[in-house]
Amino acid sequence: MNTADDHKRTVEINGIKVEVDLRTAKRVDVYRVGDPVKLLVKQYGDKYETYPGVIIAFDEFEKLPTIVVMYLKAGYSEAKLEYAYINSQTEETEMVAAAEDDMYYDRERAIRHLDGEITKAERELVAAQEKRAHFERMLGKHFTAFNPVGS
Repeated sequence: MNTADDHKRTVEINGIKVEVDLRTAKRVDVYRVGDPVKLLVKQYGDKYETYPGVIIAFDEFEKLPTIVVMYLKAGYSEAKLEYAYINSQTEETEMVAAAEDDMYYDRERAIRHLDGEITKAERELVAAQEKRAHFERMLGKHFTAFNPVGS
């Protein structure tokens, strides 16, 4: 036979003892930096997409404490890292704890896409450096005739 006392528990919070009725208690999720999460992010219209992510920070602003989540937005030919800021005013993004099998995007595939972005940026850097060198070689001498150094 269950009595009312069977459903009560005394807990201490910051030195204050509180009696809690477990029948009406709310579940409270505990998150830590590094925890895997899933985000539900509103797209265009009424469409939503889910993404795997990880909590990277808790910004303890006085007026609007915020959880910062880095998540993977991956498609067939790309993988982008995006950031979501979850707080009491967030309307078009929801966050829940993720299970291990919720990480449905292949890690190696994501790394290949991100490495591809690095390679592309390196090529663009080399091309920009070559343009500058070509400018110095071919046109730079003309500018020094009009703007002598040190004058």
